[in-house]
Amino acid sequence: DQIRVNLERARWAFHKLPPDFIAVDIAGFRVYDMKGININWSSKVQVGKPFRKTPVFKSKIKYIVFNPTWTVPPTILQKDILPKIKKNPDYLRKMKISVIDRKGRIVDPKSVNWSKYSKSVPYTLRQEPGPHNALGRMKFIFPNKYFIYLHDTPSQSLFGRKDRAFSSGCIRVDKDIELAEILLDDPDKWNRDTIQKVLDTNQTRRVNLPEYKPVILLYVTISTDENRNLIFKK
Repeated sequence: DQIRVNLERARWAFHKLPPDFIAVDIAGFRVYDMKGININWSSKVQVGKPFRKTPVFKSKIKYIVFNPTWTVPPTILQKDILPKIKKNPDYLRKMKISVIDRKGRIVDPKSVNWSKYSKSVPYTLRQEPGPHNALGRMKFIFPNKYFIYLHDTPSQSLFGRKDRAFSSGCIRVDKDIELAEILLDDPDKWNRDTIQKVLDTNQTRRVNLPEYKPVILLYVTISTDENRNLIFKK
């Protein structure tokens, strides 16, 4: 039955595959750079929690943002951030999250009565760039209706876990600099050293890919090892 389910998923996901693409194996907690059917590169990833699952779809990676800011989404604000602010009034300062009103002005978080809000707030909460940022030092953007993307993370220790379903839906990448090198595909201009120099500026910078890279997010619960033995995942 598991084989049948995966063959049906493959029938849709593997239809007219491009020659080169990025594949996210949600169930296997890995991302691959594929050259046809061959794996060119791989990295551990963290994916969505069971109640905030990473969706399955196709898109194209168009650009990378180095040192991104992070605007807190409504769901995360309601379920995660607001309870922490109410518990610890210094939380926003500690996490370097700015409070911005509807006119774009920075507001002192201590002047806000957070206790009267339970769902939404009349402010935008934006975390400034840096290693503390929830997105880490870079994000890889492929437009989609789910607002899902690949990104770095300050939660590096979680890559050591076997089951890595910790995010709110987006995909956290372990070897993010290596992925950036692959996507930018210019070893002279964009290598580990030059990328690190950009990150060290702590300034937000968008870099378009020289060529859009197809990306496929898959939920596959069967794979093979190096000896072609079948492996059944949960």
